[in-house]
Amino acid sequence: MINKLWIFLIITGSIYLISSGNFNVLNREILNSGKVTFDLIIQIFPLISLWLGIMNIAKESGLLSKLSRKIEPFLIRLFPEIPKGHEAFGYISSNIIANIFGLGNAATPFGIKAMKSLQNLNGEKDVASRSMITFLVMNTCGFTLIPTTIISLRMLHNSDRPSSIILPCIIVSFFSLLFGLMIDRLWAKK
Repeated sequence: MINKLWIFLIITGSIYLISSGNFNVLNREILNSGKVTFDLIIQIFPLISLWLGIMNIAKESGLLSKLSRKIEPFLIRLFPEIPKGHEAFGYISSNIIANIFGLGNAATPFGIKAMKSLQNLNGEKDVASRSMITFLVMNTCGFTLIPTTIISLRMLHNSDRPSSIILPCIIVSFFSLLFGLMIDRLWAKK
């Protein structure tokens, strides 16, 4: 669905620029977007590589497993439908930990594995289970302590204090998660 929305926005924007006689603006933006994208990749790649490397070290050293076991009691309350000790808890907690450190790229594979694992537990294969919906809400809200991607973007655009966004991101993502889980629980009761 989101792909269709992007295609619609690109086509309507292009048609508008052409019909209003701003064909040069369209050409300039198309040509500049490649350069901007390349610069963005060059700037963000080292930081993302660093954090993905740290996550890999945490995984290999067993730190990720220890952190997963620490948050599992909390997850058992949020996901009562999942049997205790099921592999889904490991994937969910790894996804949460990666999101806490602002590593959406590292969180995605864990999230996909968690959803596949939750789908195996799902009795109705064509309808999302209660646990799948709760996990989606948690993943979408994405509580973050260190927003690495936002810091990278701020560094790319020469922010004076790129890390000054940390406290506001913690506050906003915490309340977003809290509100999302409250709505999820209210909806689940219906």
